[in-house]
Amino acid sequence: MTEASPFRPALEHALKHALQYLENLKHSPVAASASAQNLRERLCKPLNFDGLAPEKVIDELVADTAGGIMGNAGGRFYGWVISGSLPAALAADWLTSAWDQNAASYSCGPAEAIVEEACGTWLKDLLGLPAQASFALTSGCQMAHVTALAAARNALLTRCGWQVERDGLFGAPPIRILSSDQFHGSITRATRLLGMGTQVVVGLPTNHAGQLETATLERALQEAPDVRTIVLLQAGDLNIGAYDSFAELIPLAHRYGAWVHVDGAFGLWANASPRYRHFLVGVEQADSWATDGHKWLNVPYDSGFAFVAHPDSHREAMSYEASYITHNDEVREQKDWNPEWSRRGRGFAAYAALRQLGRQGVATLIDACCESAHDLVMGIAALPGAELIWEPGVNQGLVRFLDPHPNAKQSDHDNYTDAIAEAVAKGGEAFFSNTTWRGMRCMRVSVCSWQTDSQDVARAIAAVARALEQIGWRD
Repeated sequence: MTEASPFRPALEHALKHALQYLENLKHSPVAASASAQNLRERLCKPLNFDGLAPEKVIDELVADTAGGIMGNAGGRFYGWVISGSLPAALAADWLTSAWDQNAASYSCGPAEAIVEEACGTWLKDLLGLPAQASFALTSGCQMAHVTALAAARNALLTRCGWQVERDGLFGAPPIRILSSDQFHGSITRATRLLGMGTQVVVGLPTNHAGQLETATLERALQEAPDVRTIVLLQAGDLNIGAYDSFAELIPLAHRYGAWVHVDGAFGLWANASPRYRHFLVGVEQADSWATDGHKWLNVPYDSGFAFVAHPDSHREAMSYEASYITHNDEVREQKDWNPEWSRRGRGFAAYAALRQLGRQGVATLIDACCESAHDLVMGIAALPGAELIWEPGVNQGLVRFLDPHPNAKQSDHDNYTDAIAEAVAKGGEAFFSNTTWRGMRCMRVSVCSWQTDSQDVARAIAAVARALEQIGWRD
């Protein structure tokens, strides 16, 4: 008789709770309903002296977190740029935890190492990037930026004879980053982590479409032609999904000897869609690229990808050798390309997502999200008291709400817009996050989930309409 597994009770309870959560997403509130104090009272209890049965721990964890779990796994979450998880990706992520592989190298995780090789090949093909580019599977776009910018730093300083990995940055030739003024905060976090500091990032003014223009970039390049420069371009900025003109800007930057890095946290995925890849013409000429898997690929957190057109610079920035470290020349050793050594085998979930969707499925997912975003933004903008600020070109759009009181000022419209978003969240039917764009508070609409359908869009528009009716004439 086979002895019962000590894992079975806890895992069976976890499966039951997970399915109950996932299968009720269509009917559950999207926003969290429990307050921080509620959650503290339940969760911040004295640590028990005696141990508990694993299944009891799981049951109590589910009970104590009730009301504190956001519904972003479903199709009615439109805040920030957050998606849910594909079934195959979620299941593979569970197996990742069960297998518990250290994805540092082939020697301690052989299957994960080869899975990452496959993912890198597939992703470069889907995203239209050079086949010879190196890659890394990271925790997200934040660390993908760190990886790519470390490679850029290596390349730029090596040109002038400075070995930054050995000698550090004290006394090194300066580096600057030229970008549009719409760059994401993860860029300055990356420069802090890399010891370059936030002042190296120069935000240049954009045009009406949120794009960096050729003349603007060239003037900035001419101002200090001898300074080592990284040009950061946007493939879908965080507010309106704007794309810079890669076909014009990348050759210009290269004429001045600059390294070009592309922030494509979600927008790089448009290259997988024949309908939307025109936004990315010329992007393959860049030197490095960063994107997320836990956004538009619908992979569980955490998942990011970095790609570098110059593998030598990438490897020199990341690799390390020692006598106690196993190295296999016949495979790609992940630790030579990643900022982490000991790390989760996040390649399994990405592999499963790509296999479930296939090439056509990825394109269909991109197209469907963009269509839903357009229907959602235009449907909300058509409501009395709403105003269209940005019609989605891809999956991002902006609306705002005008305070109906006479002589309302800009600050009143801003507060009113925040109040409408808050009311929608409290209603539970949908969730949006707000942003400030060009001096205006706006409801930012982002659609990334494979689950969002026309019924979800209709429910969200109706929820905004109810919020406008409830708040519209409140004193």
